[in-house]
Amino acid sequence: MDRTTAERFAGDWVAAWNSHDLDRILEHYQEGFEMASPLIVRLAGEPSGKLRGKPAIREYWRRALAAAPQLRFELLDVFVGVDSMVIHYRSHRGS
Repeated sequence: MDRTTAERFAGDWVAAWNSHDLDRILEHYQEGFEMASPLIVRLAGEPSGKLRGKPAIREYWRRALAAAPQLRFELLDVFVGVDSMVIHYRSHRGS
């Protein structure tokens, strides 16, 4: 992935999250992607803290967005690796 493509993806990703549109957010992920978070235990009731697949993660994110209607991300930078990219952003909480 080149830097221009990564920057475009990151900009679209941040805009999707800021829109709070779950379909738009999930377009950035493959069907069977996995995520882990300590918040999954509390919001999704999954003791492992891990979820897999768009349906499960959609429901988790639906609850998370409902709990944080002020959620906004600010894109700070994009880092491009050989087979990866990192999106550096700041949340509405300043972290």
